[in-house]
Amino acid sequence: MRRRKSPVREVLPDPIYGSKVVTKFINALMYDGRKSVATKIMYGTLALIEKKSEAKGIDIFNNAIDNIKPILEVKSRRVGGATYQVPVEVRAARQQALALRWIISYARKRSERTMIEKLANELMDAANNRGASFKKKEDTYKMAEANKAFAHYRW
Repeated sequence: MRRRKSPVREVLPDPIYGSKVVTKFINALMYDGRKSVATKIMYGTLALIEKKSEAKGIDIFNNAIDNIKPILEVKSRRVGGATYQVPVEVRAARQQALALRWIISYARKRSERTMIEKLANELMDAANNRGASFKKKEDTYKMAEANKAFAHYRW
């Protein structure tokens, strides 16, 4: 490690569901500090999910996050002039951060009209183990499995 460890910033739970994950999701969704817009999109998405499916929106959201969290990932490691993709286990905080990031980025790439629809459909797909963000998790895992031979280079 080169410098001091950056402090972990705690976020306040969101006012409606009392969930820190929802707050983190809103913060990740936000562009240019427009938090009210991001909040409207998030709560609109959860309302749309409840309308489309019989389940609670927050339950589907939590289920989707859990399905997208990666267990393994690969990190580049240079050993004697060669670069190896070394599989490493993912810390819990990073698992959550990656899941949020992947869901948002793949929702933005979808072809529906509004961000609320895009996000709702991506979350519902993720909750049902399909969709682009789930495929990303599977690809990450496959890469880690394929490079299992280099696991002894872990640090």
